[in-house]
Amino acid sequence: MAKSKDVRGTVILECTSCVRNGVNKKLMGISRYITQKNRHNTPSRLELRKFCPYCYKHTIHGEIKK
Repeated sequence: MAKSKDVRGTVILECTSCVRNGVNKKLMGISRYITQKNRHNTPSRLELRKFCPYCYKHTIHGEIKK
């Protein structure tokens, strides 16, 4: 049997327009979404338009490291 290489990985998307300088990113106040992506089809960082409840509008959410 072939081993699974974990092609679909879990990624975290964070709002790029919420500028909170000097605030720890682990605290509440920054919009985050959890999704999956296919690492073979999308090797670069993922960016999607999602709703940010802190900005009250749709903004670009970019992939961050875990």
